[in-house]
Amino acid sequence: MTSIITGDIISSREIKSPDIWMGPLKALFEQIGPYPAVWDIFRGDTFQLEIADPAEALGVALRIKALVKSKAGVGARMAIGIGNKDYTSSRITESNGEAFILSGDRYENLKKEKISLALETPWNDINRQLNVSIRLALIAVDSWSRMSAEFINMRMNSPLLTQVQLAEKLGISQSSVSARQKRAYYDEIMELESLYREMITQKLRS
Repeated sequence: MTSIITGDIISSREIKSPDIWMGPLKALFEQIGPYPAVWDIFRGDTFQLEIADPAEALGVALRIKALVKSKAGVGARMAIGIGNKDYTSSRITESNGEAFILSGDRYENLKKEKISLALETPWNDINRQLNVSIRLALIAVDSWSRMSAEFINMRMNSPLLTQVQLAEKLGISQSSVSARQKRAYYDEIMELESLYREMITQKLRS
């Protein structure tokens, strides 16, 4: 099984220069895999990305949200689909299978549901439990300031850094780092990411 993230940049037309978010986003995608087999950005602000280990998909989605908000001050809307991959093309947009269908269908409903992140898997119990948790987490995630998003992005990219080291990188005091961490609800969001990882891993092994 694999996972597919289908998404777009919210209010991208209001951003004068797309390079503000597109360059950093491409750099993040390149860390995950090569273009265009693993990722692509098309129609200006829409993207698709394969995460080979489905247990890592939520963490990647959160990194995308933090990156885009910190660079451009806007959000990213995404649907994670988990399932089989029936056909592999040299381009991610031409590959297909269950994961692609679930991600695409869920993505199409995001605007109607007025949410910016959701999950669709073959397991109904997982869908219900995790989507409720994700909706609650979005109360915090969708209200991140650019400074909070900058902290989340750096923290998730370098999880082993101490608060002192983070303070040095951000050019702020250690107490300010601690305050940003609390305001961003980093610990609570990472608990959700850990729960997601555990639940998906158990399903994949069963």
